Amino acid sequence: MDTKAASGMLTAPTRHAGRTGMPAQQCTGILAIDPSASVERTRLRLPEDLPLKNWCRIGDQILAVSDSSSWWIGDWLVFGQQKYRDRYQQAMKETLLDYQTLRNYAWVARKFIPQRRRENLTFQHHMEVASLPEDQQDHWLDFAVRLKWSKNELRRQIKASTAPDEPPAGRTEISLSLRMEEARIKRWEEAAQRSSKSLTEWISAVLDSAA
Repeated sequence: MDTKAASGMLTAPTRHAGRTGMPAQQCTGILAIDPSASVERTRLRLPEDLPLKNWCRIGDQILAVSDSSSWWIGDWLVFGQQKYRDRYQQAMKETLLDYQTLRNYAWVARKFIPQRRRENLTFQHHMEVASLPEDQQDHWLDFAVRLKWSKNELRRQIKASTAPDEPPAGRTEISLSLRMEEARIKRWEEAAQRSSKSLTEWISAVLDSAA
């Protein structure tokens, strides 16, 4: 990995925009943000007369940078481990992210060389299949691209493919139909994601706890 290039992409918005208010497009290089926006370390500045289409485009660009940064961190860690073995662990301890998060980034980056990474899928999609054999990784990622699966849908499909046809002895399979506000469902999905569970698993755990 080109460490100078990676450093420039990661630090340019903070290093320049925080001091000068320079438009983001002049700071970020390859992954540019609409020039009507300017970035600081803890703030995004948008003009009051920003058109809706520009606002939508800026959102897409920010999400692209956010997802790309996971790959950048992973590649940065892999490079450091290979080149600076004696100082690698200390450098990890001095970052703002926790140790396990950094290990996850590096693990996924090692599992997927750049040529195998799908640009139209998120880093989290790749994390979902990273523990599978390489041919299975490609199989599921190809499906996710073709059918436009979310990360959660990809996880559900993988789990469903490995589930037994019949429920285990002593267990009964039931189906529930709930009418809920979309905002509430989204909160539940986010809570399930934080617990590394599917929505069904999370609901079951909450109900068990309440019982």
